[in-house]
Amino acid sequence: MHALEALDHIRLNFSPQGLHVLNIALSFIMFGVALEIKPAHFKKLLLNPKSAIVGVLSQFVVLPLVTFILTVLLKDFITPTIALGMILVAACPGGNVSNFISSLAKGNVALSVSLTAIATMAAVFMTPLNFALWGNLYTRFLEHSNAVQLVRPLHIDTLQMFQTVVVILGIPIVVGIFVNTKWPGFTKKITKPIKRFSILFFIVVVVIAFANNFHHFLVVIKYIFLIVLVHNGLALASGYYMAKIFRRPVVDQRTISIETGIQNAGLALVLIFNPKIFPPDMELGGMAIIAAWWGIWHIIAGLTLAGIWNKPHIGIHFKGLVKNK
Repeated sequence: MHALEALDHIRLNFSPQGLHVLNIALSFIMFGVALEIKPAHFKKLLLNPKSAIVGVLSQFVVLPLVTFILTVLLKDFITPTIALGMILVAACPGGNVSNFISSLAKGNVALSVSLTAIATMAAVFMTPLNFALWGNLYTRFLEHSNAVQLVRPLHIDTLQMFQTVVVILGIPIVVGIFVNTKWPGFTKKITKPIKRFSILFFIVVVVIAFANNFHHFLVVIKYIFLIVLVHNGLALASGYYMAKIFRRPVVDQRTISIETGIQNAGLALVLIFNPKIFPPDMELGGMAIIAAWWGIWHIIAGLTLAGIWNKPHIGIHFKGLVKNK
């Protein structure tokens, strides 16, 4: 615990300019996601909504709940700020790279795109709401359990978080849908190039940020690796078993698992580094490091899982998931 407490004092090398670039990268990615949102997606979901409903519930209800339970169980082994970082990541929508990973995993790509669209739009309200709900529940739990306390009380500014999410997610989504609806022919030509460029742009920003803080990660990786491994594993498993309980097809089980386990950790970082939401003097290094490593690890885990599902003959898989059609 003492080693983890030291994480809070770490100040990541992330300048206001760097945060501004990250905001632009995320907004551009969301614009690219919106270009693929078509009325046909929602018509299909209305005709067969069960998998979509299960996917949304898995992301916005089950994952935050499972995360809260995990932080309570680990209260003697993790710091409050690490727990809040885990809760914030769980409150974020799925990342758009989930569509690519779902296709590699031979999942339901149409469902993946639809869930990404729905989750991104719902996140404008659900991300602030979920973090406020579960974050406040956790801080109250600490107060009543004589556990280690935050250096100072954490007052979560839900309104400011909502405003930030609207700017980063809401506006690009509205603009993207408008362009898609107004100029469908033009949209069809630019969608793939914009998506590829936006993802490449985001990766470059993340790599630069990671390189600038590499020495910090060398120090802390041995502490946070297992925490993120367990948390991400539970996210993937909860999505899969949620779909299995509701008897969704195998391809939908894979997709819902991936949509639940691939979170928009970039949005979590943007929120953490927003001084109007989390004042810099609060020393929340643990939150930032958890979110940053999540953003790297969930891609590794997702690609690994996709490889396993894509090659069932190697024999490493979730039970019952590799039935050949």
